[in-house]
Amino acid sequence: MKYIIGVDIGTSGTKAIAFNTDGGILYSAYVSYTAITPHPGENEIDPGVLLEAAIKTISRVIKNTEAKTELFGIAFSCAMHSLVAIDKNGMPLTNVITWADLRSKEYAAKARSTAIGKEIYEHTGTPIHPMSPLFKLMWMKDNQPDIFSKAYKFISIKEYIWFHLFGKFQVDYSIASGTGLFDILTFQWYKAALHMAGITEAHLSEPVSPLHIEKEIVKKYKSRMRLTTATPFIIGGSDGCLANLGSGALFPGEIALTIGTSGAVRMTSPKPKYDPLGRIFNYILTDQLYVSGGPVNNGGNAVKWYVENFMRKSAAGKKDFSTFVQEAADIPAGSDGLIFLPYLLGERAPVWDANARGVFFGILSNHTSRHFLRAVMEGISLSLYQIGLSVEQTIGPIEKIYASGGFINSTLWLQMIADIFNKNVYVMNVADASAIGAAMLGLYALGIINDLGEIKKMIHTQHTYTPCNDNHSIYMKNFFVFEKLYGKLKDEFESLI
Repeated sequence: MKYIIGVDIGTSGTKAIAFNTDGGILYSAYVSYTAITPHPGENEIDPGVLLEAAIKTISRVIKNTEAKTELFGIAFSCAMHSLVAIDKNGMPLTNVITWADLRSKEYAAKARSTAIGKEIYEHTGTPIHPMSPLFKLMWMKDNQPDIFSKAYKFISIKEYIWFHLFGKFQVDYSIASGTGLFDILTFQWYKAALHMAGITEAHLSEPVSPLHIEKEIVKKYKSRMRLTTATPFIIGGSDGCLANLGSGALFPGEIALTIGTSGAVRMTSPKPKYDPLGRIFNYILTDQLYVSGGPVNNGGNAVKWYVENFMRKSAAGKKDFSTFVQEAADIPAGSDGLIFLPYLLGERAPVWDANARGVFFGILSNHTSRHFLRAVMEGISLSLYQIGLSVEQTIGPIEKIYASGGFINSTLWLQMIADIFNKNVYVMNVADASAIGAAMLGLYALGIINDLGEIKKMIHTQHTYTPCNDNHSIYMKNFFVFEKLYGKLKDEFESLI
């Protein structure tokens, strides 16, 4: 039996999955790690920890499959918007600054309503927000000038790992398209953004197709991974774009909806779709496909926050939410009028406001801790629905929802999404959509499949959730209030800073 390994490098853990051409998962390995958060708004990871996690997961998968299988190749998915400064030898001068780091929020806020800000959004597809490496660079230049001036390159998580494996500074178009520095139409670094960041192309990696392949791995890592032949490594893409591929959300009307630590709604399109209001992103999946949509900062992390701090239960190490969200099952849809704005870490789409705060609204004496728990879940879901409306207004109607992420283990939450969106929700037979998407892209890069549409044959629906019209009506009443609350409170959030 032949197989390919898909590796998904996230900000809380790395997963490697052995995937065969029949759509079967042979083995998976996972290594978790913890972000470094010394102060509010700071979020970093030791790059050495990320490299080690990639090596360990790949090694474990190969060890547990090598006796009876043949390895086609190894393909990568990775979290977006990360930044690490390195020297000429590829050694880090900083930790990896992740998407969740908000220290550059003032720089993003100043650019958001300017002509150059709108120009950069239109050309790069990356919304104006402190998640963007563009603004991280501007912050670093002013606040860490010694590091900024010493840096040989400014790279991402995947580039750091790729360099140590192959000795080359290369970045795939997909990861590059999340930097705010890359022109998504010309596939080149965007000079206006580079000028704004105070860098040149020499400070960045060589952009390559997500289908790009390298074989000559550094000897010590080849040995540690238990590789005995010149195995093809496919550089792959970003986790969000590859989650669409791994979920099967490739055609018009199909969205991938993910809730893990954070969350997102994404639709695949042959062309980027510019939103004059700047609500959605446009990132590259392949040379011919783009993924448009929006991410939320607050997904499972908001549930974890409530469960641990208010219900006094441990959510540590939980890979899904089903064990503790079920307590909200006996609370009716709409949480008896209790509404939650889930902006605990500021927010990305569709408001793109790092100063936004979490709010419980409509509290009455009959509301119990279970009401609050359900309101948290509903608030996250309504925020994703708000992004869904932005996608529909910019790209076209949503017809099907393909779900992925840890929340797919909760029937309660899946039904909630179906009811809020008033669409069927499909749960596929994939363990990790981003890792599977990487594997599928690898099969395409290697010529094992001739068209990405062939992946539809490899993934199958395990469960379908159909909407309840009565619940949808209740949720829309709450959404009417939910949508207005942010606008009414925006100025007050800023006054708290």
